[in-house]
Amino acid sequence: MAVRLFFLLVGLLVGYGVGRLLTLLGLGDGVSATANTAYLMLAGLLLSFLLGPRLERWLTQSFESFVRWFSKLDPRRVTAATVGLVVALLLSVLLSSVLATVPFYTWYLNILVTAILAWFFVYFALQNASSFSGLGWSTAGTTRKRANVKVLDTNVIIDGRVTELAKAGFVEGEIVVPSFVLRELQLLADHGDPQRRARGKRGLIVLEELRGAVPVRVQEWDAPDVAAVDDKLVRFTREIGGKLVTNDANLSKVATLYGLKVLSIHEAATALRPKLQAGELLDVTVTKAGQQAGQGVAYLDDGTMIVVEDGMKYKGKTVRVTVLSAVQTNLGRMVFAKTVGD
Repeated sequence: MAVRLFFLLVGLLVGYGVGRLLTLLGLGDGVSATANTAYLMLAGLLLSFLLGPRLERWLTQSFESFVRWFSKLDPRRVTAATVGLVVALLLSVLLSSVLATVPFYTWYLNILVTAILAWFFVYFALQNASSFSGLGWSTAGTTRKRANVKVLDTNVIIDGRVTELAKAGFVEGEIVVPSFVLRELQLLADHGDPQRRARGKRGLIVLEELRGAVPVRVQEWDAPDVAAVDDKLVRFTREIGGKLVTNDANLSKVATLYGLKVLSIHEAATALRPKLQAGELLDVTVTKAGQQAGQGVAYLDDGTMIVVEDGMKYKGKTVRVTVLSAVQTNLGRMVFAKTVGD
């Protein structure tokens, strides 16, 4: 609302300014000049009223794009570019002082030299941005916190089940792979041991499949003072305020002690495992016939269908059955059983 009022005010001022300009140019005087100014102010007001919503949307989108771009900036690269620009400006000032007495050194030549120096030093600083971590800025601690971020460890990538979970929509939000995890996969893929080499190659393949299914971002981050990859994972996840996705039980316990939210693939698989296992005994009431001849159908309290072999003869009765197998279908969980003694 404030933006639209601002546009209306600008329209009035522009109309007033144009009217006064026409008066100064002699295009009207007295009552006609006042009428022209009023008409132009009204025209500016109407034009601002018509174009205001579009300008407001454009400004809002531009501001949101700038915020998204700014939030993704690497603090080290910003620092490097700033230092490079400052060095270029200092050298330009020194050259201007030294060459001020030279006849051919004009102001436009000074601007050209300054632009060349700025391009060179900023480009050089950006190419060596990682070196600025030794000037007091640590690569750890410069990562911005973001909402709903999932951090993948090496084992969960090699496991591969996270890809299916992501395709099914159970792993939502931004998925981040730290650069040191990617380097560990590369080292495994180049290892002399065939088993480790196969694990590393599988991890890289799974990561490519995951990137094809959902957006995955590799975050350049490292902590030179920390040797263990698991310790780096815990520190990185804490700094960005994310959730750690893993299937390593020990890492899961350590991360939980540090107050991190952990998404364990193993725990998810255990939770999705059928509750009824082969050999368990159940007391069920056969309610109707099954699809095959002689089959009876019963239901548990949670709606699970129990298909009882030769159970139709017990229709309307409660019988004890033994679970033979349990399967998961699109319609829900289905259990096959037979009566005890058959």
